[in-house]
Amino acid sequence: MRVLVTGAAGFIGFHTCLRLLERGDDVIGLDNLNAYYDVRLKTARLDQIEGHANFRFVKADLEDRSAVETLFVEHKPNRVINLAAQAGVRYSLENPHAYIDGNIVGFLNLLEGCRHHGVEHLVFASSSSVYGANTAMPFSVHQNVDHPLSLYGATKKANELMAHTYSSLYRLPATGLRFFTVYGPWGRPDMSYSLFTEKILAGEPIDVFNNGDHARDFTYIDDIVEGVIRTLDTIAEPNAAWSSDAPDPGTSSAPYRLYNIGNNQPVELMDFISCIEKATGRQAQKNFLPMQPGDVPKTYADVDALSNATGFRPKTTIEEGIEKFVAWYRSYHGV
Repeated sequence: MRVLVTGAAGFIGFHTCLRLLERGDDVIGLDNLNAYYDVRLKTARLDQIEGHANFRFVKADLEDRSAVETLFVEHKPNRVINLAAQAGVRYSLENPHAYIDGNIVGFLNLLEGCRHHGVEHLVFASSSSVYGANTAMPFSVHQNVDHPLSLYGATKKANELMAHTYSSLYRLPATGLRFFTVYGPWGRPDMSYSLFTEKILAGEPIDVFNNGDHARDFTYIDDIVEGVIRTLDTIAEPNAAWSSDAPDPGTSSAPYRLYNIGNNQPVELMDFISCIEKATGRQAQKNFLPMQPGDVPKTYADVDALSNATGFRPKTTIEEGIEKFVAWYRSYHGV
């Protein structure tokens, strides 16, 4: 297959490109290399794959309509994995326009490219942030998610709605993946596990929000990528049992599906910090702070829909995943 991967220089995009190349696919990687975090990390990721004979890199913004049109005309991808987005819950409070430009306008351009160029399957990144004010655990794709608590979460819910519209109108098979707190080697430096590791190794205090009363369904990068690849190969189909009298949010009468990809096992924040302390061999100095705007106290993924459709459930333990991340961090930063 020829697969277009947007956000190819990003954390999940980079690992996804590697997996696709390893199995023999042709990969077109798109990224704008923006400065939301250190561009040197993004270029270092690209350095790992740009020499591959089956990889082509295109530097462009998804919100650049003409650039996206040209991309589809020139490269003619069979399938598309959209991992490009303006990420970050807290940053969405500071720069909301970046989220509309990248996550809404950019996604529309991608949908139009898929529609007009016969793409077989669009797989796109959503987020656990869409669950917002929901408290019924574990979070299920069959739950209503109409109460986001951040603009980031709202744009991801909008992506799901936009994709469903194109699936319904144009029969574009589309699958949305709600990722739950992804971590691992080559991870984003703005994420808690990276910030904690950096400060613990430097002997600096770490900020612990909500006074440590948090739990997250931390999901190791290899499990995320396995879920992405499995769903890419499982083209979305209509649910023959779908009823408009009792609509199921996770499926549709159109070729459209939603799946959670999480470890199905939330970890208390203080236990998470303990894992980092063990892996680094250092004790953390903790600065306890209140809950941050837009944040939620707990996430917990129901992955039955993913398992039933693909036969896969994430399985990497937090101890194993953190040990691998810290080893990579020490190597990459020379600590």
